[in-house]
Amino acid sequence: MIIGIDLGTTNSLVAYYTDEGPKIIPNRLGKNLTPSVVSVDEDGQVFIGETAKERMQLYPDSSAAVFKRSMGSEKVYELSGKKFLSEELSALVLRALKEDAECYLQEEVTEAVISVPAYFNDERRKATKRAGELAGLKVERIISEPTAAAIAYGLYENRQNGKFLVFDLGGGTFDVSILELYDSIIEVRAVAGDNFLGGEDFTKVIEDIFFDKNPDIERESLTEKENRHVKKQAENCKMGFSGERYSNMTCKIGEQTYEMRLSLDEYEAKCDELLDKIRQPIKRSLSDANVRLKDIDRIVMVGGATKLSFIRKFVGKLFHNLPDTSINPDEAVALGAAVQGAMKERRDSIKEVILTDVCPFTLGTEVVVEKDNGRFEDGHFCPIIERNTTIPASRTERLYTVHDNQTQIRCKVLQGESRFASNNVTLGEIRIKVPKAEAGKESVDVTYTYDVNSILEVEIKVTSTGEIVKEIIKTNATDMSDEEIKERMEALSYLKIHPREKEENKLLLLRGERLYEESIGNERMYIEYALREFERALDTRDDGVIQGARNDFKEFLEDFAE
Repeated sequence: MIIGIDLGTTNSLVAYYTDEGPKIIPNRLGKNLTPSVVSVDEDGQVFIGETAKERMQLYPDSSAAVFKRSMGSEKVYELSGKKFLSEELSALVLRALKEDAECYLQEEVTEAVISVPAYFNDERRKATKRAGELAGLKVERIISEPTAAAIAYGLYENRQNGKFLVFDLGGGTFDVSILELYDSIIEVRAVAGDNFLGGEDFTKVIEDIFFDKNPDIERESLTEKENRHVKKQAENCKMGFSGERYSNMTCKIGEQTYEMRLSLDEYEAKCDELLDKIRQPIKRSLSDANVRLKDIDRIVMVGGATKLSFIRKFVGKLFHNLPDTSINPDEAVALGAAVQGAMKERRDSIKEVILTDVCPFTLGTEVVVEKDNGRFEDGHFCPIIERNTTIPASRTERLYTVHDNQTQIRCKVLQGESRFASNNVTLGEIRIKVPKAEAGKESVDVTYTYDVNSILEVEIKVTSTGEIVKEIIKTNATDMSDEEIKERMEALSYLKIHPREKEENKLLLLRGERLYEESIGNERMYIEYALREFERALDTRDDGVIQGARNDFKEFLEDFAE
């Protein structure tokens, strides 16, 4: 039997398929949700789930939670002298789910379908697969959470074709996916999201409100244990809003007891910044899919954080359409993964459905561009397979030599959305020799092929000689984490160049870069052209020229953003 697993940031679940449909398997405590928490005592005993979560309140230094956010990175968690990577902690959670399934089903379980956020990059997906293998599972497939949710809602059984948006706000990640159903095919049209936005952040808002209302508490002086206590009480306060307009929070710090009564209206107002962060991935996914809000036939809500009433109200107002909440949002992904497992087993009782997926990030290479003075500037990014391209996909770009008598061409394989190569993630590098000739006379065809198993093949062919170099790009666990990538992207090189120190110039450049990263295809070309024109004006250091260019660029950005 192939089980389905939702390996979540806050909680994890396991499910299996029966003739009556998919069902959640209860854990050893008889609960459907297993907290994604690991704790290790001084004797080396490992605790998983609810026990570990409880222990974390007492021994926070030897416990770990929310480690899914670090999946695929080098971050090390030290618990009672033992060191773990995120995928190893995840493997412990998966092993506990496997044991629960075996106990419940009374049979050995060796295969699983595991879900991941749609916006997980290749290394995070591979780390998840490794976690399953470390837990003793053959991972039949890594399935995107929104796609699993779509299956759970039975969208593939709906005979009527249409477009669906899956809004997935979990404990630590946010995904929005646009899917199109036709016949027995579910095609993912676009995905977007934020790997650092989820229910944990909405809990932190309550923590911040609590400290604001109790200014006599010195937050920086609290112990880790006290901080964990506050966080737990904030989580309880958040859950208290289920069907209520007010919720209470009580914390004991030292010998003092602190209480807070919080209204839903005040809480919602304090979450405005988080709600704004939700809008951007929705806007990006609609743009990438070339779909308008009114074209969406159905909205599916997934993830525990969507149980907050004001989140559902926010989505309803945004789309002018009531979202579908007919399935427990905590369970939808696991149920869909179980159905996918049954499809892999080719069960007679289930309808076969074809699932297509997309490449979540743009893949490209580093190139040089010619400036007005005839000199070349390196460090620019050339997209080859753009994000949200249906996979498998193969794309070719022709590159030319830039120097006389050049003897080789270097292809730096990059992943990301910035127009500057240094701000994107380097996946590998390939070099190939070319015959000596005048600049621009020799060229190579660079072909990227990306398959459904997240494997990228790069082929470089010298057009004059026919010589070919081909390589499979394999990332590894030493890639930068998302936090490090984010830090690098914030440190944009152009902010250091005079006169860009002027605040309005900085703001317009950053806004232009953001729009560039959010766009694809021809729109990217228009934005890059406008950016270069503005940068050219800044390079003149002539205040009059800069003022005129700034007005033009500002008007362009405003028109483009409409």
